[in-house]
Amino acid sequence: MFEIVGSIDINSLLNSWLGENSWIPGAILFATWETIYMVVISTAISYIVGLPLAVILVTTDEGQILENLKLNRTLGAIVNAARSLPFIILLILAIPFTRWVIGTSIGTVASIVPLSLAAIPFVARLVETSLKEINWGLIEAALSMGASHWQIISRVLIPEALPSIILGVAITAINLVGYSAMAGVLGGGGLGTLAYYHGYMRYQTGVMWITVVILIIVVQGMQFLGDKLTARVLNQRR
Repeated sequence: MFEIVGSIDINSLLNSWLGENSWIPGAILFATWETIYMVVISTAISYIVGLPLAVILVTTDEGQILENLKLNRTLGAIVNAARSLPFIILLILAIPFTRWVIGTSIGTVASIVPLSLAAIPFVARLVETSLKEINWGLIEAALSMGASHWQIISRVLIPEALPSIILGVAITAINLVGYSAMAGVLGGGGLGTLAYYHGYMRYQTGVMWITVVILIIVVQGMQFLGDKLTARVLNQRR
């Protein structure tokens, strides 16, 4: 009996239960993987670029350790201009750049380019806010002890703002989940593409609702992970 049970083909079961819709589970799993892949890589790239940009914005501001108002205002204006673009417009404007970088403007890998471009200014302002919340007294104490500018940045600013930065990572990733679904409408891959081309264009409402549920689960999971990591960092300080 066990041999019979062990020899059951999962594909056969799916075919018998779902009939002509037996492709749906595999397609949903693959689309979910594509979405998570896009979001994780885009979030990483956005912080690699956005975090140093935020440090420059903070440290070059008036009264800060590397005060340079001309540089600060110029970078601030660029960041604000980039943030003011709706993602769907940025997605279209970035097509030539995406083709130059990736070789194509369609697909999961290609979507990472506009997703990263959209997230970088958002991350810069998010991290900037976290860094500005640090008590100036800590910086003054470090300066009085002869700390260099780099030491202040690496040993005071970043460590003190780390819990807030981690929460910012979760917020950024959650925003990118929504952006990735929007990119999917233009052939970016992931759950957005599946929901649009199969759920909407082919009137398969079941596929549409399944993708909505999965997106909610992904967002909840990212927020949960961010909260847990933040709590862990805070507990280590106590």
